[in-house]
Amino acid sequence: MSTWNLGSVERIALGEGRTFRAGDLEVAVFRTRAGQLFATQARCPHKQGPLADGIVGAERVVCPLHAYSFDLRTGCATRESCANLRTYGVEVTGDGDVLLHVDNEQCG
Repeated sequence: MSTWNLGSVERIALGEGRTFRAGDLEVAVFRTRAGQLFATQARCPHKQGPLADGIVGAERVVCPLHAYSFDLRTGCATRESCANLRTYGVEVTGDGDVLLHVDNEQCG
């Protein structure tokens, strides 16, 4: 498993996402208004929209380009016409840093 320290959780505003690089991988990390963290691939599989710029709410993200939405817990698309997202493990350390774990892709 590869683990990347993405820096302070405070870099991600509540209710928003932010794009990070972890080696060659581009990921979007989302922080819900409740403070939960989720990490997915950075680009929408439909037309490569920047997911970190999307609307975040109720453990979902809506792509800013064409309104495709995805469950942040599983990466599953809410419409069958779009592919699912790759998801990654993410946690906050005792010091408040975000750790990204790269080898646990998943989707129902």
